[in-house]
Amino acid sequence: MMEISDLHGERAALRGNPSFVWRAGQSRRLDMIVSWGLAGRERVEHILVDGCGVGMYVRALAPYAERVSGIDIEADYLRIAQSNAPDALLCLAAAEALPFADQSVDLVLSHEVLEHVVDDRAAAAEMVRVLRPGSRAVIFVPNRFYPFETHGIYWRGTYHFGNIPLVNYLPDGLRNRLAPHVRTYTAASLRRLFIGQPVRVVHHSQIFPGYDNLTQRRPALGRILRRLTYAMEHSPLCVMGLSHLLVVEKVVPQSNLEPIRKPI
Repeated sequence: MMEISDLHGERAALRGNPSFVWRAGQSRRLDMIVSWGLAGRERVEHILVDGCGVGMYVRALAPYAERVSGIDIEADYLRIAQSNAPDALLCLAAAEALPFADQSVDLVLSHEVLEHVVDDRAAAAEMVRVLRPGSRAVIFVPNRFYPFETHGIYWRGTYHFGNIPLVNYLPDGLRNRLAPHVRTYTAASLRRLFIGQPVRVVHHSQIFPGYDNLTQRRPALGRILRRLTYAMEHSPLCVMGLSHLLVVEKVVPQSNLEPIRKPI
């Protein structure tokens, strides 16, 4: 089973840490997932959480589907996920090879996962493959222009956990030496993953964090930061947000919708 030390150790560096508790930040993202992913439908047949961690979003999405499935590459996480979502179908699998049939899923959620996979383009293609025409994938990934690298860095061969300022503003070569374990994305580089795929972009924005830890320690400051940065999401300053929120919809065959051909 997973040790507490793993939270700040090599596994955290390679995979990131899943959400172990449900707080305001997760609730806010769930509202976005439901709003953009279901597109007005109250309930669908099948939702897939692609990289489900310990199953928090699997459990949260259960009211919105007849069946919710999850995959993860970490067996320890899946054991915890099974206790959090006992009715879900959970599989040990990689995002680059989803164990689901073509056009069998009504919503794919990829929540802070693509930055950790071996082949992010293959993982993007797999999301599209399993989606039914007209259905959507909701994708969150780290934003290259956020002022902090939230996954820590390697310095002189040692991993240092924490939020490290300004790393993502360094040139690619230097940034990737400090953080070789995790990707960050610009808007263009994220969209490039879907070039040639039969999808269209229905939404793309950047969002700021929930400040849950800070709000727990200093409620007034946390509330101020939430109001300020959530307002920034509706301004040009959104480019500094923590994460991209990209929503793509699989093109209905023989429609006049065009797949992504180049980043915008």
